Amino acid sequence: MKKIILLLLFLKVSVSWSANPKPLNFKTSFGNCPSRTAGALTLAMVKIFEEKKSLKALKENIVQEKLMEKYYLSDYRVSYDPLEKLLRLNFECPRPLMKVQIYKNNGDDSYEAILVDNAQLFELSYLTVLKEENKLRKNIPSLALPVGNFEIETRRSIAGLVNNMGEDLKKNLSELILNELNELTIILSIGERPSSVFIGPDDWELKVSKLEKIIKFLEAKKRVPSVINLTNTKKIVVKFGDKF
Repeated sequence: MKKIILLLLFLKVSVSWSANPKPLNFKTSFGNCPSRTAGALTLAMVKIFEEKKSLKALKENIVQEKLMEKYYLSDYRVSYDPLEKLLRLNFECPRPLMKVQIYKNNGDDSYEAILVDNAQLFELSYLTVLKEENKLRKNIPSLALPVGNFEIETRRSIAGLVNNMGEDLKKNLSELILNELNELTIILSIGERPSSVFIGPDDWELKVSKLEKIIKFLEAKKRVPSVINLTNTKKIVVKFGDKF
């Protein structure tokens, strides 16, 4: 009789445990993402996983619902430990490079976006969110170009060019202008004075490398270049403005 009572008690405890399973836990690393959007994405992904009980279904939903674009992600990692019932989420967000104005119809019609460091385009709201959380404390340079010149290859070229600029040049960078002939012009702001640099349609990286040396030399001499023509690297023309 005692054995039967103990068995019934064991069954009762077992049923109680199965009726109250261990709740799902989660850990999230926001990386450099805005906490507001990363927090909202975490809750959304946890809810999906609780409903689907599947990492595969969760990843498919991320693609179908375009959650990476919606929450400004450049990358993410997700894993699940069934023993601990622990869902791990790791987010990464890109660094904004330039505020882009893409124009068409001879400039009568245009729209704006943000070019980020992986050459993708984000909505302007990304800047707003970053500024609200003090993750972006200074203005980013601008880029103006016709809509026909903004294929992924051009975006990668411009993103790579800006990413690889030295900090001394990047701090003076104000605007990039790309015209219909793929000719690039760089506008610098040195000592709050504008300086136009004509790069041309080719050899951008080589010419920017030469530009960095020119700017460094002129800054040491306390001179402000008003115009630098680098379209022909064998014949560089520099016109000077005022001293600092």
